[in-house]
Amino acid sequence: MTTSDQATPRVALVTGGSSGIGAAASTRLAAAGCHVAVTYQRNRPGAEETVRRCMDAGVDAFCMGGDVADDASCRAIAQAVLDRWGRIDVLVNNAGMTRFAEARDLEALQAADFERIFAVNVTGAYQMTRAAGAALEAAGGSVVTVSSHAGLSGIGSSMAYAASKGALNTLTLSLARALAPAVRVNSVCPGFVDTDWMKPKLGDEGLATFRDRVAETAPLKTVATADDVADAIVWLALSARAITGQLLVIDGGTHLTVGSPL
Repeated sequence: MTTSDQATPRVALVTGGSSGIGAAASTRLAAAGCHVAVTYQRNRPGAEETVRRCMDAGVDAFCMGGDVADDASCRAIAQAVLDRWGRIDVLVNNAGMTRFAEARDLEALQAADFERIFAVNVTGAYQMTRAAGAALEAAGGSVVTVSSHAGLSGIGSSMAYAASKGALNTLTLSLARALAPAVRVNSVCPGFVDTDWMKPKLGDEGLATFRDRVAETAPLKTVATADDVADAIVWLALSARAITGQLLVIDGGTHLTVGSPL
């Protein structure tokens, strides 16, 4: 990454930073010396805890509510970051949602489900990147989008979710072309990650069983954690100078297997 003044702390904006991968990415970026802005939609206590952990690393941080599906909210978020620090070096498009639905049940999803999931997972990433675009260009910055292996395999919490992540992967390639050479744009595509993402569907016991199943299936015999994904995000954001338009799979090698734990 090239910046006009390396002595000035870089600034990272992480959407959906109240828990899971977003929280882990925020704290990892703070540990790397970035000031961090965290957005949330409902989980304000979680976002405040992320901010506290970032500030414990010796940087400045704040959080604000917002819905990335709303363009005015995206522009307000970007402006709040600029008002506080005057720059945006890193954007992590992590905000996302799903609706759990069995793939064989084609009546389980309605048009409204697709519309809302795409509005957050795809349109939200586009709008947030657009809102921060000029600042990212001025900083010679980078965008890292949190996608999913579901966008490559078609396997996930629902068809709508997998389709949205496929669209998000394509969006990553389009943005990488459009924003080069000033801004790099990449995606991480985790498989199953050891967070509470699937707990609403599986419950505590079911989640533990599923985690064990994934670990047994994966060639590396391990399950990726939020910190594993966050490490890749920080590397792509701050260090991968010659990399753009890439979709990095993080799944312990599960994509190499013929069968699927899902």
